[in-house]
Amino acid sequence: MTGRSRRGVKFPHKQANNPSTDGRRSSFSEVSEDGSPSKPRSPALDVAPQKPGTAAEQRQSEYEKKKANFITRTFWTFVMIGGFFAALFMGHVYILAIITAIQIVSFKEVIAIASVPSRARDLQSTKSLNWYWLATTMYFLYGESVIYYFKHIVLVDKVLLPLATHHRFISFILYIFGFVFFVGSLKPGHLKFQFAQFGWTHIALFLIVVQAHFIMNNVFEGMIWFFLPAALVITNDIWAYICGITFGRTQLIKLSPKKTVEGFVGAWVMTAIFGVLLTNILLRSKYFICPVNDLGATIFTGLTCDLNPVFIPQTYTTPQLFFLPPNTTFSITMAPLQFHTFFWATFASLIAPFGGFFASGLKRTFKIKDFGDSIPGHGGITDRMDCQFIMGFFAYVYYHTFIAVRSTTVGAVMETAITELTIDDQIELIKGMLKYLSNQDAITDEQLACLGDI
Repeated sequence: MTGRSRRGVKFPHKQANNPSTDGRRSSFSEVSEDGSPSKPRSPALDVAPQKPGTAAEQRQSEYEKKKANFITRTFWTFVMIGGFFAALFMGHVYILAIITAIQIVSFKEVIAIASVPSRARDLQSTKSLNWYWLATTMYFLYGESVIYYFKHIVLVDKVLLPLATHHRFISFILYIFGFVFFVGSLKPGHLKFQFAQFGWTHIALFLIVVQAHFIMNNVFEGMIWFFLPAALVITNDIWAYICGITFGRTQLIKLSPKKTVEGFVGAWVMTAIFGVLLTNILLRSKYFICPVNDLGATIFTGLTCDLNPVFIPQTYTTPQLFFLPPNTTFSITMAPLQFHTFFWATFASLIAPFGGFFASGLKRTFKIKDFGDSIPGHGGITDRMDCQFIMGFFAYVYYHTFIAVRSTTVGAVMETAITELTIDDQIELIKGMLKYLSNQDAITDEQLACLGDI
């Protein structure tokens, strides 16, 4: 038969010339990847014989790795807890420093996962622009907080007054400088990458820096508005894990296969109970419930203030119910904040975890396990703070909507007088206030005369 081999007869030279015609190896010598000839091997030698104990050694090696990771993770967990409570008790300035560090590191981690090395693209300005946007945003947000909470200091200082009165304009000009530099640095062939970086950077600024700014404002309003939301998120995470491994069966969301509906709901109940109890403890310390009026205060010195009505316990009595005997009612004494805490716990349990799901989807998009390795055994800062940012933002909005007491402050009056009145009007205002104080016998005629000569 021409052009076709007979049945049962093999031609090794054909197999050598066309290895794709048969899945078996050629009997001739082959060339290795480095170009050197290799000796023919039989199929039986393709798989190296497994040495006795290899599987056991591998299991032991995996066990040692898991053990080392567990020890590292546990050690740094206690380090973080200890450092957090140390800063919490030492004063508001230390907490503000921690929040600042967290937002900077988180911004760095989020930017890093989407950026291609700028040097490889000959775009050295990309990284510098990212940090410039961060510095500009922090200048604007920090300035807003300082001016709002420390008007009585900033507006009477000769150097700080111009910066305070023109703060938003200065911030806008700084942003415009960055915008112009960005447009000027655009290069043909790299436009898609550069605009992607521009958008990604601004998203990171909103999701991290802006939300961290509101968390810092919570600290100024009172330590409880910072500590309680953070504690609720941590508690919910712990109880979600416990309830999930105990009786979790139904998958909650595909982005996090280990999350279960049972763990989700069970954590909600336990977080609400914990929140009410924790609030009852925090209400006993003015260090937690008073706004910041002394940055040097600590847990040992405490603060003084007029209490917000939400902190004052009240007795709530049920109305007369038709199915109860006459004159039978039930009453409970609680601070109104403990009722608010239930809604906070609900948000921390049912909504805040979606910040974590969002972060999980982001990591899956870029095919990474963690945002970074800032915390040994835990991954990056962002991996631990993904739920805290949205929870802190919610706490700020909720506080100013339902809890904050609207009242005029000395700082607010001074801001209006300094920014909206002329110098002559300010002098007239001072004279009028002095006359009023004299009529109220708050100052003597001699003091009025001395003050009037100033």
